[in-house]
Amino acid sequence: MGMFYDPTGKSTFGIGICGRCQRKFSLDDLMSDPNTPGLRVCEADLDHFDPYRLAARQPERITLNFPRPDISIVTAPAGLVDEQDDYFIITEDGAGYLVP
Repeated sequence: MGMFYDPTGKSTFGIGICGRCQRKFSLDDLMSDPNTPGLRVCEADLDHFDPYRLAARQPERITLNFPRPDISIVTAPAGLVDEQDDYFIITEDGAGYLVP
């Protein structure tokens, strides 16, 4: 049986059908479903937004301010080592260094 909907105060005279309950509503009363944007539903059938549909969070880029080198100066091979414009020679036993 048909029902009369008074369009007074509405922006449109259009009538739509809810995508879930199949009841007749004014087009102003139908909303886009957050999980299925193409589906127009009434307020009673409107779903809550599912947060699992969001894109995954991007990992943070965390870097150390003053990272240590992979090998220590003591265990480095013998030879010239430049550290802040200071040249020195590491002895073969690794016990100390000689300033040239």
